Amino acid sequence: MALAVVRSIRSPRRLSTAQEVEDFEQELLDQYALAMAAAGITDRHVGQQRAVLFDFIRFLDRPIWTAEPADADRYLVWLRAEQRQAQNTLFSKAMCLRQFFEFLLLRYQGDIHALTGYLVSQPIDEFNRPAKPYFDIPRVPPSDAEVEVLFTGWRQSLPQARKFLPAARDYLAASLWRRAGLRITETVMLDLRDWRPDLGQRGKLHVRFGKGSGGRGPKTRLVPTINAVDELLTWWLTDVRHQFGGDWCDPDAPLLPSERRDRDTGRCLRAGSNALRTGFADALTRWLPAWQGQLTPHGLRHFCASSLYARGVDLKAIQEMLGHSWLSTTTRYIHVHDEHIERAWTQANHRVATRLTTVGG
Repeated sequence: MALAVVRSIRSPRRLSTAQEVEDFEQELLDQYALAMAAAGITDRHVGQQRAVLFDFIRFLDRPIWTAEPADADRYLVWLRAEQRQAQNTLFSKAMCLRQFFEFLLLRYQGDIHALTGYLVSQPIDEFNRPAKPYFDIPRVPPSDAEVEVLFTGWRQSLPQARKFLPAARDYLAASLWRRAGLRITETVMLDLRDWRPDLGQRGKLHVRFGKGSGGRGPKTRLVPTINAVDELLTWWLTDVRHQFGGDWCDPDAPLLPSERRDRDTGRCLRAGSNALRTGFADALTRWLPAWQGQLTPHGLRHFCASSLYARGVDLKAIQEMLGHSWLSTTTRYIHVHDEHIERAWTQANHRVATRLTTVGG
């Protein structure tokens, strides 16, 4: 996105015409866009933020620096009652306005007062700020036994699959969701060079397209290939990947290729997320029909977090593996069995007893 040339915001010392007021308002928005670009916010996110601000300006029908909490009240009620916008949309737009006015208060409050006579106030306060939406429809994953049934049946069926290569690819992708907690987009964007067997005890996957926050673009991380992921990747790269085409030794080739080829180069195209979802759904229908339409690739990410936690991996390690910015997000991925508290209490007592016995001896 090309940013407009930003003039000095202190050029006029008084706004005497409607055109000067409009130009000054536009300059404030451009300065905000420039600040977001400097912070590394993606063009797409900057555009979305500007769209919300322009929508609020049209609703307000007067210069944006004159907005007060009562104006935000009316705007949010209008979005909710007349526009029928969802709770998460209301929250997102309210936070956009709040952040913009924080920008004005921090950087340009004095200039705005000198040029317009208005003191900027924060229109989104503790009274009208919408509650943060939580999507707490539980994504409780299947049990360990059920997931094992699914993947055992899937693995054993591969040699007889009508199309072995895409079947093996879809199985590997789902195994990465199950065992390493990768997101489906992260999986799709893996290249051959992203498997780094030289890092750590078992190797690591370089996830270059992790989910970023606040519009700051992809967030990278290194995922240790524990939980037998290293063995799966060795099988894939040794026995399967080269059968897709001659790009198997090209580090920039996709780790999970499509059977289709680029018309110009003849190289394998990257498998899409829809293809991987379809392969997973077909396997689910065949090997775990009770979960058909309920278990998703993201549900396997929840399963990964829960199973690692049940095996004693601490929350901080799971947070880093999943690529969460906040530990509170990771805790919502952990689903424990009903007897988890009793089992943890028994194990803690056993450790104390063992320690006392050792010391006494």
